[in-house]
Amino acid sequence: MSRAGAATTRSEEETFELARTMAASFEGTEVVLLTGELGAGKTVFAKGIAAGVGVADPGRVSSPSFTLVNIYEGRHRVFHVDLYRLERDDEIADLGWEDMIGRGVVVVEWAEKLSFPVDGIRVTIEAAGDDVRRVTVS
Repeated sequence: MSRAGAATTRSEEETFELARTMAASFEGTEVVLLTGELGAGKTVFAKGIAAGVGVADPGRVSSPSFTLVNIYEGRHRVFHVDLYRLERDDEIADLGWEDMIGRGVVVVEWAEKLSFPVDGIRVTIEAAGDDVRRVTVS
């Protein structure tokens, strides 16, 4: 899949591979805005992005729900942000966006919580059955 379109995956491995393939062509300044329900596969997608940009051990990529931002080194640096636990706009704004944007690939889980405009690749992941996911990229 190119950077826009929709795909259906039937396993975590397929979701991971979809993201890995997409990120393989990244230049290192992309912002990926992930939305989807709890358990939809946002972190699996983030692992695939990390693999696609050369993070040596994408298996260690985990949702930064408590740390809020994890940083991984690869061919491109990855800033992995999780907004799940944040409620107020000022908490989200205080994450240091100006230090991330343009300095690596920024992957944002729970991007629907952003109350200010952020340009990026929007990825919506929807559960469509047991391991089936509908992934829409725009």
